[in-house]
Amino acid sequence: MDNREGLALGRLVSAPMAGGLATRLAVAHLERRGINPRPLLKQAGLSIGALSERNRISVTSQIEFLGLASRAVADDWIGLTLAADFDPREMEMLYYVAASSHRFGDALQRVERYARLANEALVVRIRKGSVCRVGLSYTGVPRHSDRHQMEYLALAFLRLCRQLVGQNVMPVSTSFIHHRSGNLREIKRHFGDNVEFDASADEICFEAGLLDRGLLDEDPFLNKLMLTTCEEALAGRASNVSPFRTLVENTIAPLLPHAEVGAKTVAPQLGLSERTFSRRLKAEGLTFAEILNDLRRDLAVRHLEDRSLPISQIAWLLGFHSPSAFSHACHRWIGTSPRSYRRGPPPRAAKPV
Repeated sequence: MDNREGLALGRLVSAPMAGGLATRLAVAHLERRGINPRPLLKQAGLSIGALSERNRISVTSQIEFLGLASRAVADDWIGLTLAADFDPREMEMLYYVAASSHRFGDALQRVERYARLANEALVVRIRKGSVCRVGLSYTGVPRHSDRHQMEYLALAFLRLCRQLVGQNVMPVSTSFIHHRSGNLREIKRHFGDNVEFDASADEICFEAGLLDRGLLDEDPFLNKLMLTTCEEALAGRASNVSPFRTLVENTIAPLLPHAEVGAKTVAPQLGLSERTFSRRLKAEGLTFAEILNDLRRDLAVRHLEDRSLPISQIAWLLGFHSPSAFSHACHRWIGTSPRSYRRGPPPRAAKPV
């Protein structure tokens, strides 16, 4: 077994936690709009007390709360709204270890290593080449259940980059795994025109030359101190390896619209042979077909609740070859056709979009 297989087969630990900055910003936003956040916090399994004491909170609860807040204020871009209007210094350790670095490339390496101090579900990966690719992904939480937190994280990261170099850096391109349709003016205002949804990865790309740019607040003494502080904080937290089912779901989800999804295509992306992948599923009491079916069902209900999204497009997003195949699956999942489901009463808003 190689190192990648050992990582994927590592022991399961507690659900990932976050510092709660996005939740605190959302609470303040609700209060400014005259909306009591307490019922929404309770529905997401959170409390004002935990936030005021700056206790760490469940990432899953934060994702759910952002969805509830989005509906409460009728803002379908709430992640961007929150990320566009806060001081990046509120990122605390992550901000200062990046800002005190020598070059922009050094700062990105600091963010890559220490991002999970702020959000244990977030994995940042830097790939250098003709462009610098900054990949964002989740571990320990299902990616398909979220869009608001990922959009918040992407814009918060971009605003951090802009503050570090002192100019309005615009990405070469930006992509998100989740679906968006309709007017994209709001997100293009922040990221530029080259924004893609239904992509195979959450990614922000910069011009490679930006990596050598010096930083406005370079401070080698502070940086040395912050590196020590961050390493100590990192050592004090157990590594969070995602539960295997979630790891598989997060690998399948971006593949659905783009190719035929099967164990043969998923196993290599997990660093596993197909045989080892099959053994691990069996050990967990799972089958690949079960995971794929459940994921498609959850996404189908989520997409059908967006009544502006054509049923033919939902079928494509879920990897079906035709709308009729999707309709047949819906009869198995929800006991009716997609059109009949939409003709029923509007679904009660209880889960994050």
